[in-house]
Amino acid sequence: MQDVRPQIMFIVQVIASEKGTIQTGYEPIGGSLGFELFDECDPEAVAVTAASQACLMLEAQPAPTGRMPVVISSEAGGTMIHEAVGHGLEADHIDKAMSKYCGKLNEMIATPDITVVDDATLPTRRGSFSVDDEGTPAQRTVLIDQGRLVRYMNDIKTARKMGHAPTGNGRRQSYQHKPVPRMTNTLIVPGKTDPADIVASTDKGLFVRKMGGGQVNTLNGDFVFEVSEGYLIENGKIGAPVRGATLIGNGPEVLMNIEMVGCDLGFGIGTCGKDGQGAPVSDAQPTLRIRELTIGGTGR
Repeated sequence: MQDVRPQIMFIVQVIASEKGTIQTGYEPIGGSLGFELFDECDPEAVAVTAASQACLMLEAQPAPTGRMPVVISSEAGGTMIHEAVGHGLEADHIDKAMSKYCGKLNEMIATPDITVVDDATLPTRRGSFSVDDEGTPAQRTVLIDQGRLVRYMNDIKTARKMGHAPTGNGRRQSYQHKPVPRMTNTLIVPGKTDPADIVASTDKGLFVRKMGGGQVNTLNGDFVFEVSEGYLIENGKIGAPVRGATLIGNGPEVLMNIEMVGCDLGFGIGTCGKDGQGAPVSDAQPTLRIRELTIGGTGR
């Protein structure tokens, strides 16, 4: 059995400096395809997007601190769902009791508006393939169905131990590595609310347009994420840009505190690290409003 997996990534990182302040902008494009990527995506436009972000953050005010509502745009991609939720649903973490989601099958772990899937069959997405690295056909796996946890992502080994069917998530970096359960293209299914209405109904909070890096403890779900492009929400409108913001919270708690789900969907791409291996992935989410998160910043 063989599988052909073309991969391409084009990344622009811009550094902007003014009066001793340094800010960066970052914009990637790519997927499971070849140079035809550039038939649809203009490299110069990607560079302009990254440069605009860096320059905008030079003008931004320090982010405030405290607890407040947070609206995460679909433009931010699915970093939150990938890191704060997805890794905890990989079956090896469940098998080793290293996940907050152990023993939660068929329980409500999110609001009924939330459905999460992992789908390796999406055309040209960075985490897509025909068969996984154990020969299991790619598939669309519903993990959380209207708030209820219904499935973990597994490889053949963990599937046998749990008495489940393989989900096609056995992945490895190369033949020098062993397959382990890994995400592919993980996303929150869009809802029915207009993203503009989500912002308009938020009196005060933080609007996150782009996410940065972060850290997650899969054992308890605690996370810290950087915000690479954020804005204050004031009286239902997106206001002044802020810099230096971090989102501090807990994945399982966030799932129960998502109160609005947009009808849009935006993808992010990257290379996911686990057990010393890198795997191409994508993640996606609609615009979401979280009732309250702790914001770390340098302002007041």
